[in-house]
Amino acid sequence: MKKAWLALVFGSALFLAACGGGNEEGNDTTATDETAKTGETAAADGEALVKEGCVMCHGGNLQGMGNTPALADVGGRLTEEEILDVILNGKNQMPPKLLQGEDAEAAAAWLATQK
Repeated sequence: MKKAWLALVFGSALFLAACGGGNEEGNDTTATDETAKTGETAAADGEALVKEGCVMCHGGNLQGMGNTPALADVGGRLTEEEILDVILNGKNQMPPKLLQGEDAEAAAAWLATQK
Protein backbone atom coordinates (compact mmCIF):
# COMPACT_ATOMS: atom_id res chain seq x y z
CA MET A 1 0.00 0.00 0.00
CA LYS A 2 2.84 2.40 0.86
CA LYS A 3 4.54 1.65 -2.45
CA ALA A 4 1.35 2.41 -4.37
CA TRP A 5 0.92 5.69 -2.47
CA LEU A 6 4.55 6.63 -3.09
CA ALA A 7 4.22 5.80 -6.79
CA LEU A 8 1.09 7.93 -7.05
CA VAL A 9 2.73 10.92 -5.34
CA PHE A 10 5.93 10.58 -7.38
CA GLY A 11 4.01 10.17 -10.63
CA SER A 12 1.88 13.22 -9.87
CA ALA A 13 4.99 15.27 -9.12
CA LEU A 14 6.55 14.25 -12.43
CA PHE A 15 3.37 15.05 -14.31
CA LEU A 16 3.04 18.50 -12.73
CA ALA A 17 6.73 19.26 -13.30
CA ALA A 18 6.41 18.36 -16.97
CA CYS A 19 3.36 20.58 -17.39
CA GLY A 20 4.95 23.55 -15.63
CA GLY A 21 7.33 24.37 -18.45
CA GLY A 22 10.09 26.91 -18.28
CA ASN A 23 10.59 30.32 -19.74
CA GLU A 24 12.35 29.02 -22.81
CA GLU A 25 12.64 31.32 -25.78
CA GLY A 26 9.47 31.16 -27.83
CA ASN A 27 7.58 29.53 -24.97
CA ASP A 28 6.73 32.68 -22.97
CA THR A 29 2.94 32.83 -23.10
CA THR A 30 2.66 35.45 -20.36
CA ALA A 31 3.57 38.35 -22.64
CA THR A 32 1.27 37.03 -25.33
CA ASP A 33 -1.61 36.66 -22.89
CA GLU A 34 -1.12 40.17 -21.53
CA THR A 35 -0.97 41.80 -24.94
CA ALA A 36 -3.94 39.80 -26.18
CA LYS A 37 -6.33 41.14 -23.51
CA THR A 38 -9.47 42.51 -25.03
CA GLY A 39 -11.41 45.49 -23.79
CA GLU A 40 -14.00 43.08 -22.45
CA THR A 41 -11.42 41.25 -20.35
CA ALA A 42 -9.95 44.52 -19.08
CA ALA A 43 -13.46 45.67 -18.14
CA ALA A 44 -14.04 42.45 -16.23
CA ASP A 45 -10.75 43.02 -14.44
CA GLY A 46 -11.83 46.59 -13.68
CA GLU A 47 -15.10 45.38 -12.24
CA ALA A 48 -13.29 42.91 -9.99
CA LEU A 49 -10.84 45.59 -8.84
CA VAL A 50 -13.64 48.01 -8.01
CA LYS A 51 -15.76 45.41 -6.24
CA GLU A 52 -12.76 44.25 -4.26
CA GLY A 53 -11.27 47.58 -3.28
CA CYS A 54 -14.01 50.20 -3.29
CA VAL A 55 -16.94 48.60 -1.46
CA MET A 56 -15.57 49.34 1.99
CA CYS A 57 -16.08 53.07 1.47
CA HIS A 58 -18.62 53.25 -1.36
CA GLY A 59 -20.94 50.45 -0.19
CA GLY A 60 -21.57 46.88 -1.26
CA ASN A 61 -23.67 47.94 -4.24
CA LEU A 62 -21.51 51.02 -4.82
CA GLN A 63 -24.49 53.11 -3.68
CA GLY A 64 -22.34 55.45 -1.58
CA MET A 65 -22.10 55.66 2.19
CA GLY A 66 -21.99 58.71 4.40
CA ASN A 67 -19.63 61.22 2.78
CA THR A 68 -18.57 58.91 -0.03
CA PRO A 69 -20.36 59.30 -3.37
CA ALA A 70 -22.18 56.54 -5.18
CA LEU A 71 -20.20 54.80 -7.91
CA ALA A 72 -23.16 52.85 -9.29
CA ASP A 73 -23.93 55.72 -11.68
CA VAL A 74 -20.58 57.53 -11.80
CA GLY A 75 -20.25 57.03 -15.57
CA GLY A 76 -23.27 59.29 -16.03
CA ARG A 77 -21.57 62.10 -14.11
CA LEU A 78 -17.89 61.79 -15.02
CA THR A 79 -15.92 60.79 -18.11
CA GLU A 80 -13.44 57.93 -18.02
CA GLU A 81 -10.59 60.45 -17.92
CA GLU A 82 -12.14 62.29 -14.97
CA ILE A 83 -12.66 59.01 -13.11
CA LEU A 84 -9.04 58.04 -13.77
CA ASP A 85 -7.92 61.44 -12.47
CA VAL A 86 -9.82 60.88 -9.20
CA ILE A 87 -8.35 57.38 -8.83
CA LEU A 88 -4.80 58.61 -9.42
CA ASN A 89 -4.92 61.96 -7.62
CA GLY A 90 -7.66 61.50 -5.05
CA LYS A 91 -10.49 63.93 -4.34
CA ASN A 92 -11.97 65.24 -1.11
CA GLN A 93 -11.54 62.38 1.38
CA MET A 94 -10.44 59.78 -1.17
CA PRO A 95 -6.69 59.24 -0.98
CA PRO A 96 -4.64 59.20 -4.20
CA LYS A 97 -3.13 56.15 -5.88
CA LEU A 98 -5.26 53.42 -4.34
CA LEU A 99 -4.89 51.85 -7.78
CA GLN A 100 -2.12 52.63 -10.23
CA GLY A 101 -1.13 51.88 -13.81
CA GLU A 102 -3.20 49.34 -15.71
CA ASP A 103 -5.31 48.57 -12.64
CA ALA A 104 -6.36 52.22 -12.36
CA GLU A 105 -7.11 52.37 -16.09
CA ALA A 106 -9.17 49.15 -15.99
CA ALA A 107 -11.17 50.36 -12.98
CA ALA A 108 -11.80 53.76 -14.62
CA ALA A 109 -12.91 52.09 -17.85
CA TRP A 110 -15.40 49.87 -16.01
CA LEU A 111 -16.68 52.69 -13.80
CA ALA A 112 -17.26 54.87 -16.89
CA THR A 113 -19.80 52.27 -18.10
CA GLN A 114 -21.82 52.57 -14.88
CA LYS A 115 -24.67 54.95 -15.74
